[in-house]
Amino acid sequence: MAAWREGTREDPKPCREQDRGKFEVIHRDGRARLGRLHTDHGILETPALLPVINPNIRTIEPREMWDRYGIGALITNSYIIWKHEELKNKAQKDGVHELIDYPGVIMTDSGTFQAYVYGDVEVGVEEIVEFQRSIGVDIATMLDVFSRPDMTELEVESCVDETLARAQISVDTSQDTMLNGPIQGGLFKELREKSASEMGKFDFSVHPIGGIVPVMEQHRYKEYAKIMLSSLPKLPPNRPVHMFGCGHPMLFPMSIALGADLFDSAAYALFARDGRLLTPWGTEKIANLVDWPVTTPSIAHLTPEEVREMDGKERTKLLSKYNLEVTLSELARCKQAVRDGTIWRMVERRSHQHPALREAFLWLITNPSLGNISKMFKEEMILDEKLASQEIGSQKGAWESSWDWIVESQTTPRKGGESWGGKDTLARPHIIAARHMMFTRWHSLAPRGSGSSDVLILHGRSGPWRERCDNLVTRIIHHAPGLEVMILTPIGLMPYSLEDVNPFTHIVGPEWMWRSRPDLSMIREDLEKFSMSERRIITLDLQGDSLVDRAFAKLVEMGVVEQGSVEKPIESKDFEASELQLRRRKAADKFALFFNIQSELSHEMTKQTEFVINRQGRIKNVLSSSEKHLASFRLGDGGLSLNNDGAIELHSHRRREIPNNFSETDIFGYCGEGLAFVVVDDDAEPFIRQGRNVFHGFVTACDPWLRPNEACLIVNGKGELLGHGVSQCTSDELATFQKGVAIKTRDGIKIE
Repeated sequence: MAAWREGTREDPKPCREQDRGKFEVIHRDGRARLGRLHTDHGILETPALLPVINPNIRTIEPREMWDRYGIGALITNSYIIWKHEELKNKAQKDGVHELIDYPGVIMTDSGTFQAYVYGDVEVGVEEIVEFQRSIGVDIATMLDVFSRPDMTELEVESCVDETLARAQISVDTSQDTMLNGPIQGGLFKELREKSASEMGKFDFSVHPIGGIVPVMEQHRYKEYAKIMLSSLPKLPPNRPVHMFGCGHPMLFPMSIALGADLFDSAAYALFARDGRLLTPWGTEKIANLVDWPVTTPSIAHLTPEEVREMDGKERTKLLSKYNLEVTLSELARCKQAVRDGTIWRMVERRSHQHPALREAFLWLITNPSLGNISKMFKEEMILDEKLASQEIGSQKGAWESSWDWIVESQTTPRKGGESWGGKDTLARPHIIAARHMMFTRWHSLAPRGSGSSDVLILHGRSGPWRERCDNLVTRIIHHAPGLEVMILTPIGLMPYSLEDVNPFTHIVGPEWMWRSRPDLSMIREDLEKFSMSERRIITLDLQGDSLVDRAFAKLVEMGVVEQGSVEKPIESKDFEASELQLRRRKAADKFALFFNIQSELSHEMTKQTEFVINRQGRIKNVLSSSEKHLASFRLGDGGLSLNNDGAIELHSHRRREIPNNFSETDIFGYCGEGLAFVVVDDDAEPFIRQGRNVFHGFVTACDPWLRPNEACLIVNGKGELLGHGVSQCTSDELATFQKGVAIKTRDGIKIE
């Protein structure tokens, strides 16, 4: 028995009949997601690689892919099987799984790519789908029309229209077999959008993005990214996205970050035949190697020279295994990055390893909606100022909404440190989302008293700031109650009242990035977004001793406070009153930020609150004047966790009508409207009151500003509060998914 046969895997078990074809998301990082696709030959975990198997040429045996490499799905070509009589007869008699000796999920292509290569295929639209169904494939593919990047817009439009004309008859022919609905459109944004929107209306199970092989072969990765951003936002989010023909590991991080779920690869074998090795940064030729660029199990005991001396077939097989192992390793790194919330950091790193990838990355982040961040990358993107303006200007309007689609899906705040990666850090979508949320939901106190036209910017030192600055800010509240205090961080300004909120607080990087001289133009831009553009800027370096004395000496010099007032010691009762006011300000601003309530309401709700303080002096719990537990400060990420009494209080302030349907996600368009309502059906009500999670399929409506990882209120059709929890999705996703957890319920509201 071959070595790889030792310890063979068990064959997969079929999914529940009612789950066949359903897709669920179990973890996410923005648009990147880990999911499960339910099929008759097992539950396929995504992102997944589907190696391409030629039924006539098996470089690596399919059974070995299952047993040795743990590959859950592969793709083979139904047209090749259909065209060869012997293969066709055996497949129809025994099934495609028996034909190629593979127990997992089998997807088949339809012959579209052969039509692209050879000009035409002899099989009909219904015939090829019926054939795929007859041989027992798990996921069949309709015969679409391939659109090449060199086609004119009219030619591509014809391909899109013909594919759409074939869609319904293909779906009808497939019956209960899962079916791929490919998206065409060439390099034309409007046609890609049209294809995605219209194909999404049919009952497909998976949507491959077609026509990308020529683009990848020419290293036109910017066009590849444009194709993704014009197609994916228009597709139903409850269906996996398959990058048809993409199998190079170099493209995995960016593709997954933009929402890809499935990949297929013939590259592992094709490149091996030419003596080429796949790596996460490109392709290497074995002819030039003394040492391996990556060590894998298949070649660990061999040198490149020894492999070069092998027989041709033996060498091809070995290098195919090497390429497959490298590809699977990169895919595993991407999946872990999604779990860790660092997929965009991985995209940044990979972008520096290939010029075409860097170009694609810069195109993604050089977006007009990002303002100053976009300008920072313009010079790197293209040196000629006139051309740079044209390149960026051409995106305005056309691509802004696509970037919003990425930002609106981000989870913020997150636990752990934010690793500094230079200016690329500023373009991470979750950081952009965090900044935008702070700009739109936080508001400065109405001017009152002295110092109302000034803002004090603390800089020069990383957090935690409360240990060093709380005493100072408490005294400022007493002497200059209208003076707004803010902290300058490497990713922008933040209010002092939110000093422990990630990602602003936990940026991990060199100390010099904190000590850099403040950039007044960047400060002015952020202040403008905070609606504080008219305020006079006063800066204070946190480095050095005697912080309070230095601060008040500067405030006296600037005329913010009078000399005589600061020379008198503050009475203990006044200091305690200012200290309580600071805590209430912190609570009020977090209520506004994390519960999306208007600033006036947040201050009203917290003006008589009391607090439970932990041993380190941090706020732990927020209590009402009647000692009801409203919320808890999260120490890990600076967020705020809602309790039942707080949910009841927030529910009572709802003024908007209860949603009765689903609408497009609009995270930042409903500032101050409160926590999103999620309406569940009558069957779910008793379970929610018991604290059970809300599952997809039991939700009838929700507010459009629902966002992942944000608190929400769970209600019935009458608007009665059933419980509260943390959303796992956007409103678009809640409207379409039928499998998985939609809301993780924190607690239910019992009927007394």
